Amino acid sequence: MAIDARRTAVLVIDVLNAEGDDALYHPTGAERQMNDNCVAVVRAARAAGLPVIFCCDQHIPGVDRELDLWGDHGLVGKAVPISELEAGSGKRDFIIPKRRYSSFFGTDLDLTLRELGVETVIAVGCDTNICVLHTLADAYYLGYASIVVEDATRTFLCGTQEAAIEHFEKCFGSRIASTSDVVAELSAAKSDQ
Repeated sequence: MAIDARRTAVLVIDVLNAEGDDALYHPTGAERQMNDNCVAVVRAARAAGLPVIFCCDQHIPGVDRELDLWGDHGLVGKAVPISELEAGSGKRDFIIPKRRYSSFFGTDLDLTLRELGVETVIAVGCDTNICVLHTLADAYYLGYASIVVEDATRTFLCGTQEAAIEHFEKCFGSRIASTSDVVAELSAAKSDQ
């Protein structure tokens, strides 16, 4: 299945750097590899003219329920997309703050995708079993097809990467691909325009 550049967007979910004692967004070796793969996908998407949408935790201390479960992380004003992504530098970059696992819940992501004519989302980011999973569940419920870039996602809080990937395939009909596959398809999509 080839990627239709006119009807596809990349969702970069919580690929963040954070200030202070953020418990979740301090890169380990595994996260650095995921980050590098996310950067490769984003660069290929920009070159092919796809919208790149950064869905970023922006939790409000003392208010957001998620902080009770996972501790302070992704706090408003203290968490930003990693610098290598150069978020906001592309002509079709969008930054959407979120306060829940799903990038759709309480945000204008669906409106943005519909106005862009998007039918398929390519998902990268973390945590595969939490924010990526809940975002793709809502994408499925809203009628979007999805591609998950397996080596540009990462599980580290609960469950396993393998179980999340199986869930995407079986429950949402997601296509699972590698960074190299997606980059190659986006390069071909660019040449088709």
